[in-house]
Amino acid sequence: MKDGHLAPRGGIEDSPDLLDHSGTRPSAENTRSAVLDLIRSSGAVSRVGLAEMTGLTQPSIGRSVKALIAAGLVVETGFGESTGGKRPSLLELSANSRVAVGLSLDVAQLTYVVTDLAGTVIGRRVSRGIEQTPPSEVVLRISDELTDFIGELHVPLSHVVGVGIAGGGLDVRGSATGQSLTAQDWESFALVEALQQVVGVPVLRDNDAACAALGQYWAGRVPATQDFATLYMADGFGIGMMVGGRPSRGASSNLGEIGHMTLDTNGPECWCGSRGCLEVLAAPRAVVAHALLDAELVERLNITGSEADLRHDFDAIARAAIGGEEACASLIDQSAQFVAAAMLSVVNLLDLDRIYLAGPGFAGAAGLYAARIDEFVARNARTSRVHGVTVEVSDPGLDTAAIGAASLALQHVLTPHTRTARRRQPANGDEQERDLIAT
Repeated sequence: MKDGHLAPRGGIEDSPDLLDHSGTRPSAENTRSAVLDLIRSSGAVSRVGLAEMTGLTQPSIGRSVKALIAAGLVVETGFGESTGGKRPSLLELSANSRVAVGLSLDVAQLTYVVTDLAGTVIGRRVSRGIEQTPPSEVVLRISDELTDFIGELHVPLSHVVGVGIAGGGLDVRGSATGQSLTAQDWESFALVEALQQVVGVPVLRDNDAACAALGQYWAGRVPATQDFATLYMADGFGIGMMVGGRPSRGASSNLGEIGHMTLDTNGPECWCGSRGCLEVLAAPRAVVAHALLDAELVERLNITGSEADLRHDFDAIARAAIGGEEACASLIDQSAQFVAAAMLSVVNLLDLDRIYLAGPGFAGAAGLYAARIDEFVARNARTSRVHGVTVEVSDPGLDTAAIGAASLALQHVLTPHTRTARRRQPANGDEQERDLIAT
């Protein structure tokens, strides 16, 4: 279990029909994992269907499927329609054969989920957030809570493929500091390594936006051929990008910092040091700040303006906007217009045709944001005459990051062909590569 490999090694010959992203023949493990990913996204598929989708020969597909069934990852279930001969048997993930744990690490609360192999949630727990507690103490609490949680679900530890952790902010393992507004103590803390020592299974982490996108991909059965972006709003903004079935990383594993996209070079100063960033113009903190200027509105909605009540205050404004409160609707619409402008630039730059909205910031008024983005992009996207852009609301809460974190563990362990090395820039300036997993 400690090496993270659940399927047997060997026994599958490399296929000359399937090429990896470098144009070379993949390993047997990568061939098998690619077949598993196709079964995941298809829901139910025959061996013939797999051969048609991959270009692999029937014997090669047969060997891969045989290994996956032997590992308990895939089962035969029912039969497909006959095309003139014997009805083909259908293959599905053996959903209850493995589980993964996902944790959304948030100032307001810790959200734990356990999902099955298909990404379906089979257990959920919430505890108090990281607040101002030192990371070393929080890790010990996480260990205790994880043990209790898994025990309550009666899940054997041998069935747990790993623990994924989603958190906000930049990946700062390259010695950067001052990159987080609310969780500075966590910037340089070796969270993966510390938790790895106490839980005994593979531990991985990524930012909440990337996890939200990966959760949409895995649990939503999105095929690897469908690229998309997930806009995640909590206290700020981030984008998770899925390209070719893999989260995009960037030069330092920090792709997606849309919150610091400059929309007005003469705008208000952002805490990051720039001006006119999306975050300082449209994030929940900015919306609440504008609401505080209206004394009547403050009293009516019981807005405090304190940092501890930021989520509560913004949610009150968003829900009032949905309810038809004119002043609140104006505040949310102003925010949504800035968000729509930023997303238009993303769509034009990346030629996207699908956007998901996720995260606790969208819990109150996701529909208003989605409508404004949809309208603005449809009217102004450079590719509007070529294809439309679908804007959908995913899970507007902390669960979406936790589910995505569990998917992070599932994808990394079960489909190794999707793994990408994470770049980091250490203090000496020598670029190095490091994988997500700590073991």
